[in-house]
Amino acid sequence: MQPLVDPPPPGSEARFADGFGPRFILTVDTEEEFDWSQPLRSEGHSLRHVPRLARFQQFCEGESVRPIYLVDHPIATSDEATAILRDAVRAGRADIGVQLHPWVSPPFEEEVNQYNSFAGNLPKELEHEKLSRLRDAIAEAYGTDPLIYRAGRYGVGPNTAGLLVKEGIAIDTSVRPLFGYSGGGGPIYHDHPLVPYWADDAQQLLELPLTTVFSGMLRRQGRAIYPRLWRRPELRGILARLGLLERLPLTPEGVPLADALCAIDIALDDGLPLLNFSFHSPSLEPGHTPYVRTERDLDSLYDWWRGVLAHLRTREVRDASVRQIMEAVIRQPA
Repeated sequence: MQPLVDPPPPGSEARFADGFGPRFILTVDTEEEFDWSQPLRSEGHSLRHVPRLARFQQFCEGESVRPIYLVDHPIATSDEATAILRDAVRAGRADIGVQLHPWVSPPFEEEVNQYNSFAGNLPKELEHEKLSRLRDAIAEAYGTDPLIYRAGRYGVGPNTAGLLVKEGIAIDTSVRPLFGYSGGGGPIYHDHPLVPYWADDAQQLLELPLTTVFSGMLRRQGRAIYPRLWRRPELRGILARLGLLERLPLTPEGVPLADALCAIDIALDDGLPLLNFSFHSPSLEPGHTPYVRTERDLDSLYDWWRGVLAHLRTREVRDASVRQIMEAVIRQPA
């Protein structure tokens, strides 16, 4: 089993049935609220934004989009969150998946610190037990087995892929190309591809990387240049202002709409078959993330999604459910 922390070998790219793409998925890191500027804790979080999930689901249904809610343990065990999302999941108007935040997921055996916040850094048995308990809690709450996973903080490790297969997870979406988290002991994804790929030779686990592109005159050299500037954010800012090189993830959190539309066009023009959007559910209520501090910020977040979804329609890009992805991906003979 190829570790997800390593770039895949040549020939791993996944193919889809004719007529499937291009598609997109809208993933929501559906999680508890906590102070992003403070050390992580296993206690002291809140779920005040959960009622706002109803408005977002209603918004998505109005846009004919099926969001994928990647829920962690506090959300999976929240009766309020389950009541809001369960009917949509059962009716196929949304998908449910797993997001492992180890610091709030039982059993609580490890020291809570930055290194251990990446689930892939935990001992194999502990990572497996946390994953298994969370998967089971989601299956019980929603009456369906979750098939898609994201590690909190994108923190996969050497054992993660094999554990996901053991738990019946068919898709991972933890890999964030062009980003690196080594400063906190996490994985580095500078060399991982943007295209979907198989994480194992048996084609049991499909990786759907989060979509990030480089824009600017030097974007083709971005993978060589950008990692060298991680200690020099001022140089990255200068390159972006000069239109030479900028890293653009597909998220409303910190990425202006105009830049997101540019990133969409770059990804599609480069032939990417599936775009992977993401954001954090606490951004649905002001005051919980750095990106949404006021109701005006929240209005801007919804306007961002309206603009993005309208642009995707003009480019004839449709959304995809987890089931549709699994039915369309082509498995090559062994």
